[in-house]
Amino acid sequence: MSNPEIANNIKTGKFNTNYHDLGEGEPIMFIHGSGPGVSAYANWRGSMPVLAEKFRVIAPDMVGFGYSDRPEGITYNMDTWVAQTIDLMDALGIEKTNLVGNSFGGALALALTIKYPERFNKVVLMGAVGVYFDLTYGLDKAWGYTPSIENMKELLDIFAYDRSIVTDDLAKMRYEASIRPGFQESFGSMFPAPRQNGVDSMMSCENDIKKIDKEVLIIHGREDKVIPVQNSIKLNQLILKSQLHIFGQCGHWTQIEHKDRFNNLLLNFFSEK
Repeated sequence: MSNPEIANNIKTGKFNTNYHDLGEGEPIMFIHGSGPGVSAYANWRGSMPVLAEKFRVIAPDMVGFGYSDRPEGITYNMDTWVAQTIDLMDALGIEKTNLVGNSFGGALALALTIKYPERFNKVVLMGAVGVYFDLTYGLDKAWGYTPSIENMKELLDIFAYDRSIVTDDLAKMRYEASIRPGFQESFGSMFPAPRQNGVDSMMSCENDIKKIDKEVLIIHGREDKVIPVQNSIKLNQLILKSQLHIFGQCGHWTQIEHKDRFNNLLLNFFSEK
């Protein structure tokens, strides 16, 4: 049986990136979060086919995650992930793209937009890191995850507001993803204790965020226990052309817990001229 998480493979700098490429038209780059066992497919499987009906959807596994390479001696940091994204765009011949970033991916979307403003058009930040906040219990548990079904189930309970979606099957699937060869080694090395350092290393300078001159849609779940909703309120205050949408009865998984509404928000936002 083929694995839907494995899609296309292309050279980005000194390593290969696994990426999904669906649909045609104006491109949208989707960047996943940093949970254990995450991949672009796991994060965006409910959004990619819907958005691909009108746009070209590109969703890479960032280096150290999913099925992209895990090069020996690589430093996992924002500079590395920024370079990988630009290398991927160059390899695919994409001069300019829209951008969607979830959590860790939101911090990366901010860093990319600040460093390469000419390469990006509209931006969506969902449950984004990228401004200062005190490390939450939920994020500490996620980044400090050690593999077991019990730990994964506890983590998914923290991530989701609606506990009914945290099934045994989902916990088993995400647990098995987290123990694939190389996954836990790279993940465990990314965010060592004290994990506040990981939060701080993903911050962009507030003055740089204020200079972002793009249309930005900011989305957050009101009951998010991983990344505080205050982050998105702060980003909305900092970014001039931003709009903020907060979902009630929603944790850190807006794109799963409110899938149809999330997808419609994105379709409308990216379709507006």
